[in-house]
Amino acid sequence: MISYFSEDIKFDLKGKLINNRWIKMVIGSEVKKPGDISFIFCSDPYILDVNLRYLQHDYFTDIITFDYCEGDVVSGDLFISIDSVRENAALYGASFEDELDRVMVHGVLHLLGYDDHTDEDIAVMRAKEDYYVKMKRSLQA
Repeated sequence: MISYFSEDIKFDLKGKLINNRWIKMVIGSEVKKPGDISFIFCSDPYILDVNLRYLQHDYFTDIITFDYCEGDVVSGDLFISIDSVRENAALYGASFEDELDRVMVHGVLHLLGYDDHTDEDIAVMRAKEDYYVKMKRSLQA
């Protein structure tokens, strides 16, 4: 089941049904099965606190992914800073919706086993993000 929550901000994701279908398609495309996935939308200060408390990282980020996958069942909690998404959308000249979709699928890709530590990993992640964001746009057409 895919769930959506807000912590310390007021944010309601629009188009949850299409989003759920999209996330399930992404997971299925990678030959996995969807389990319990929670998207938790929050502020920069909130995600910084999560980063410090659970990962001992003292910096802001747009997403933190906690992986609870077992076998080929994809499950996890994805904390997304709406502040950072808005900031990055402006920085990269993207719409808020496109940047949010990119961040959401980025977290799902981490749950699917993709990493972004090396230049090669980053290139693979970006290509997958582009592909899957386009997939969502075709669902909305």
